[in-house]
Amino acid sequence: MSNEQREVILSVKHVDITFDKFKAVKDANFDIYKGETFALVGESGSGKTTIGRAIMRINPCSAGEILFEGKRISGKISKEEDRNVVRNIQMIFQDPAASLNERATIEYCVSEGLYNFHLYKDEEDRIAKVDHALESVGLLPEHKSRYPHEFSGGQRQRVGIARAMIMDPKFIVADEPISALDVSIRAQVLNLMNKLKAEKNLTYLFIAHDLSVVRFIADRIAVIHHGEIVEIADSETLFKFPVHPYTISLLSAVPMPDPVVERTRRAIVYDPSVLDQSGEKREMREIRPGHFVYCTNREYGDYEDKMLQMEREMA
Repeated sequence: MSNEQREVILSVKHVDITFDKFKAVKDANFDIYKGETFALVGESGSGKTTIGRAIMRINPCSAGEILFEGKRISGKISKEEDRNVVRNIQMIFQDPAASLNERATIEYCVSEGLYNFHLYKDEEDRIAKVDHALESVGLLPEHKSRYPHEFSGGQRQRVGIARAMIMDPKFIVADEPISALDVSIRAQVLNLMNKLKAEKNLTYLFIAHDLSVVRFIADRIAVIHHGEIVEIADSETLFKFPVHPYTISLLSAVPMPDPVVERTRRAIVYDPSVLDQSGEKREMREIRPGHFVYCTNREYGDYEDKMLQMEREMA
């Protein structure tokens, strides 16, 4: 199915996010299609979490707008619309320990959304929903009487996922959901997220800095640098045909499982001076169907030549 035929669930349109005089996000533009995992990738401080928090209405936009199911959710909206956003857009936080109330039982942590929106008929129904949510993430119903500090990091992240899933949301912002976990646990959590996505027809915005993880889970990837989204493409295309110098630099830093290849691998340091310094305004331009690059006219020509060369080499 072409991108034009797919249903857009969330749109970020020309969004700027400013803190005091610092512009953390500049002219962010992308659509997320229903049922996909859209990854936002960049180094620390690049603005990825800032965008995720703006979608959750935690960070206000200083320009542009965010649309969810065709309705604007940024800026001033009615109380009813705000509740609709909270009900249908949930977040899985980076640090499972910090995002759970240490003084509350797991039952209360997972039930909080049910209490706030009264999404249960009676106490029996609420407990049944908590049990089902815990079982769906690989925990046991008897775990609900425990406290967060009694669990490992991987188990706490599963509780965080259960807390989001119990709301039966349409869209989930997953902010570095595995970066605080042991390597052995990461694959389990990613597999769990993929399983729940298929079962519940979920859409994810997956925020990460690790491209090897993103390749495993994402359908499409947006690369962000210093608050600017520089390249968007489907996962396979971005790894095969990266054209923006920053994307190439980011990919060159991904560790390779083959020790022979890893020994000869050389990381490419990103040099912004290679970009067009003429002062012409950059904008998102489509270099191939579904493959967008943030560039000037001159850079577009250079990237087009680079793309043709890579395609000839791959043929």
